Amino acid sequence: MNLADLRRQIAALDHLPDDTPVVLAKDAEGNRFSPLDETETGMYLAETTWSGEHYLTEEQRLAKDEPEDWFEAPDDAVLAVFLWPTN
Repeated sequence: MNLADLRRQIAALDHLPDDTPVVLAKDAEGNRFSPLDETETGMYLAETTWSGEHYLTEEQRLAKDEPEDWFEAPDDAVLAVFLWPTN
């Protein structure tokens, strides 16, 4: 899914009230669920078709107190939107 797909799907939910919870599945089988806590942009490097690694953008990394403690994103990482669950 890309951001355009997400925007279309969210637009289809306009009829729902603003206080409707957003809940994330732990996995594709729906074994556990957690409410959405926050969103953030970052860098993503896919390792397989279903998983990969999250990195800070260079701007985010340099804003840290000790940027050298954070790995630089690999050259082939792409900007992505991350949805973080409560749990």
